[in-house]
Amino acid sequence: MPSRCQKWEKEFQALMGPLSPPCRDYAAIVFFANNRFETGKKKLQYLSFGDFAFCAELMIQNWTLGAVDSQVDDMDMDLDKEFLQDLKELKVLVADKDLLDLHKSLVCTALRGKLGVFSEMEANFKNLSRGLVNVAAKLTHNKDVRDLFVDLVEKFVEPCRSDHWPLKDVQLFLNQYSASVHSLDGFRHQALWDRYMGTLHGCLLRLYHD
Repeated sequence: MPSRCQKWEKEFQALMGPLSPPCRDYAAIVFFANNRFETGKKKLQYLSFGDFAFCAELMIQNWTLGAVDSQVDDMDMDLDKEFLQDLKELKVLVADKDLLDLHKSLVCTALRGKLGVFSEMEANFKNLSRGLVNVAAKLTHNKDVRDLFVDLVEKFVEPCRSDHWPLKDVQLFLNQYSASVHSLDGFRHQALWDRYMGTLHGCLLRLYHD
């Protein structure tokens, strides 16, 4: 179990007693231990247990075997390996220049005049999109699963923070970034995209703070 998870577990045992931690928090500890997520890196130290628990709950609800297979126990903490393999299909969103350009155009058209950081978003759109899509495409490897939170902070949170995006602009961008994919005629993996971004959207908003 990662050392930070052990620390959290001890904190909850001290507060609640060893037999009665809150269900959500206990599930988060088990989920993080089972999947060996990296939580101890310096750049993640600003995040609280509550931040990680929130993201864990979203992933348990949407990315595990128990979330999609009625024959599997709802408390199954294993990530759905088939889903992780399929995420490689999303790579076309950044590998196909026409799709990438169209996605950018759709998002920029929808958000022009609505974002205080519009020019920064427009200039950095392709880098942000590549970051989010490449995180998905790499989740077939155990090391990249472990580094998920490090990657999200490096590829999205830090670039937006350095350009001084307010949280409301982050939310507007993620809403439109996710929704615009449904208007890309050449893209055939909308359900996969929604399963990925639905969870990532919530996690990124939770991770975006000082």
